[in-house]
Amino acid sequence: MTSGGTGGVAIVGSTASGKSAVAMAVASQLGDVELVSVDSMQVYRGMDIGTAKPTADERAAVPHHCIDLVDPTDEFTVGDFKSAHAAARQSIAERGHRALLVGGTGLYHRVVIDDFDLPGEFPDVRAELESDDDTAAMYARLNELDPVAAARIEPENRRRIVRALGVTIGTGRPFSSFGPGVDAYPETSVVQIGLRRPRDVLAARSALRVHDMIDAGLIDEVEELAATGFSRSAGQAIGYKEIVAYLDGEVSKDEAIETIITRTRQFAVRQERWFGRDPRVRWIDIEHDPVTEVAPAVIAALETIPT
Repeated sequence: MTSGGTGGVAIVGSTASGKSAVAMAVASQLGDVELVSVDSMQVYRGMDIGTAKPTADERAAVPHHCIDLVDPTDEFTVGDFKSAHAAARQSIAERGHRALLVGGTGLYHRVVIDDFDLPGEFPDVRAELESDDDTAAMYARLNELDPVAAARIEPENRRRIVRALGVTIGTGRPFSSFGPGVDAYPETSVVQIGLRRPRDVLAARSALRVHDMIDAGLIDEVEELAATGFSRSAGQAIGYKEIVAYLDGEVSKDEAIETIITRTRQFAVRQERWFGRDPRVRWIDIEHDPVTEVAPAVIAALETIPT
């Protein structure tokens, strides 16, 4: 498969930028467009409010894919997502419809639009590495075994060091040998349209979104799910671990909410930086309404894809 795979159109950008509203408007107008979620947390059943999952009415009106794939107690990897995405794209194509990707999980997005060669998971190796508190020593070891990968990773980025070293040890070949990595931006057949808002506007929208989630019943949702627990991957979802801390009496409700808002804002900034590094994204600066300002560009891009 060439870079970009089967082609298509993707809406990208930070959380609370308006991606989902644009996607729904486009799909509703065109009629033959199905939405593919590119969100690492919407794959979990029951994690609905905190992940801003499409409502039942929205999913009834427009077909959605890569949502509700596993339980929160299950681990879910980027490799699992790549497989689920491929299956979704095939089913959409078989119906003669077009796919519109929408979501803000940067790595998941890159894996499918650039068809990354994924090395797999090595849980035993990972567990051993994660039990080692000496990040500097691990980085030195990675630099010894795979200097190319080490040069691409900041010495303090423990998560990426563990991943690269785990793959190098688990496969017996350098992590860098699996492809150019996220710092390379090859030609792709996927048209990427980005929504961009001023950072202060995003911050205000993020705070409002968190309060809306609380009002919609996020605390009850987390309490119900916490009875069976969360896998390592599901437990990373913003909003859930903070509410668990509140339910466990570790923090007050107000403290939990403020922490969720802070982490949501920080996440939005990381997303902005991630997608901002990709020179292939066609950015649209939102002034008032994302639907009226962005939907025409998305529709125009989709019209270039054969049905």
